[in-house]
Amino acid sequence: MGETTGTTRTAGVTGSRESERYDVVVVGAGAAGLNAALVLGRARRRVAVVDAGEPRNAPAAHMHGYLSRDGMPPAALLAVGREEVARYGADLIDARVEHIEPAGADAGAGPAGPAAPGFVVHLAGGPVLHARRVVVATGLRDGLPELPGLVERWGQDVLHCPYCHGWEVRDRPLGVLGTGPGAVNQALLLRQWSADVVLLAHTLALTDDERERLAARDVRVVEGRIVRLVSDDGRLRGVELANGQVVPREAVFVFPQPVPRDALLFGLDCARDDNGWVTTDRTGRTSLPGVWAVGNVADPRAQVVTAAGMGAAAAFALDHDLAAEEVERAVVRYRASGAAVPA
Repeated sequence: MGETTGTTRTAGVTGSRESERYDVVVVGAGAAGLNAALVLGRARRRVAVVDAGEPRNAPAAHMHGYLSRDGMPPAALLAVGREEVARYGADLIDARVEHIEPAGADAGAGPAGPAAPGFVVHLAGGPVLHARRVVVATGLRDGLPELPGLVERWGQDVLHCPYCHGWEVRDRPLGVLGTGPGAVNQALLLRQWSADVVLLAHTLALTDDERERLAARDVRVVEGRIVRLVSDDGRLRGVELANGQVVPREAVFVFPQPVPRDALLFGLDCARDDNGWVTTDRTGRTSLPGVWAVGNVADPRAQVVTAAGMGAAAAFALDHDLAAEEVERAVVRYRASGAAVPA
């Protein structure tokens, strides 16, 4: 059988296929969601991918640590991924999902048989999608400190992950903003990328043990509350303190507060852990049958390559789940037909 081609469209277009039923609706077209859709499309499942166009890594010029894709612009990866997914018949829908609700045992379409989960996916503006299963891959947003000048440089020379950006700023004067408890470890780690690392203590109350560890690694501590980040000609120049001192730095690192975009999951009453994050098994299966969560919405530490793997793992498990349901339904039909069991 030859390959099929999916469509890219905006929800609500006349003549579109919103009224049709899908095996799986994937919410989020980042690495996790697209890789799940790719595997499911190759398994000949009917898949729709819905995306609101707000990738977390949009400010970054390049991504790193992804074998064969190191240094590729994030937007380019997603564009290639969308093309590959469409090649296997998936529908790509540019829209925002407002909420998802269980639809009852018959939402999967098909003859009577064992009860199976089904879902109605409501898109902004009114259209709905019907799905047998749902994959939520909506990611997270980075909660950044409210410091003037920080947001403007985010993803350029105000950075977060040493493994994503450390190589690009190696051997340069680096700073770590003491805006959270992870700053000390971040400064200690960055020491392997540069011999000139400064921890700007800001509001941190450092312990004697922390000061000793920083001194042992030749990480200088600069006391004083941070007022703003100073930039000239589109480049970071330094960090200004309350006393007027500007500490020259060419790049600074900050540990943001990860905030999962998980409203859809908790609208479905999926279980959370003690930290408020959705709980899943190793395949991304949540506590609600038929719902998977993958990528940063479930794991704040997942990089692009990790998220893609999570999407693939979810797709394998999900396809097995669908196949098991189909076998059970087929057995019910077979028995109802009165056919004799082969000897």
